[in-house]
Amino acid sequence: MICRDQLVAACDHQLRAAQFKDFTVNGLQVSGSEQVKRVMTGVTACQALLDEAVAWQADMVLVHHGYFWKNEPVAITGMKQKRIKTLLDNNISLLAYHLPLDAHAEMGNNAELARRLGWKVEGCLDGELGEGLLWSGRLAQPLSVKALGEQIAHTLQRQPLIIEAPQVGDIERIAWCTGGAQDMITAAFEAGAQAFVSGEISERTTHLAREMGIHYIAAGHHATERYGVQALGEWLSDEYDVEHRFVDIDNPA
Repeated sequence: MICRDQLVAACDHQLRAAQFKDFTVNGLQVSGSEQVKRVMTGVTACQALLDEAVAWQADMVLVHHGYFWKNEPVAITGMKQKRIKTLLDNNISLLAYHLPLDAHAEMGNNAELARRLGWKVEGCLDGELGEGLLWSGRLAQPLSVKALGEQIAHTLQRQPLIIEAPQVGDIERIAWCTGGAQDMITAAFEAGAQAFVSGEISERTTHLAREMGIHYIAAGHHATERYGVQALGEWLSDEYDVEHRFVDIDNPA
């Protein structure tokens, strides 16, 4: 068991949360029990995850996608009211990290995705490793875009959407950013990547990929962002006296 504020401070420090300009509040979003024994992790603080946390008698929920996003309505009504009431009624804290958990050099979403797929990390295209969000590297061996798609499908247990650039052959140099990062495709192309992988796709992404000449793979927003929060939860379990359980709420996105 650990003091809630000590656990929050440890996560803030480990992820260097204060240095990121983000679209949301990183860190403690809803305050619950002062002592934490059980931490449930998940990608998004949806109602289904909160219900699992209540059933497990968690003291804290740790997620990548929390609440209080920029430009969202500030009123706590409807779905937001129900979610927050669930936390408050059960004295459960909500801890959320968005960009800090994408960027972390060792257990961030980008780092974990590369580790699972065996990609060699060479750095970031938009900042220092651990700060930037657009990662670059090389495959363990050159692959066709079809073979890379099959590897991703096997690892993530989800079929990705592949946009093939006919003028590009096998892939050796790759760039990636988990989640909703489809508009980084131009920077990836300009840096010499032969393929770009992100979570989501927009209509315009298809034409950019084909006309610039870079393979594009949309592997799923949720699917590409499962692993950072798991790694953070496992770190907390190893470093502090807490139980950790990751719950993957079914999400096809």
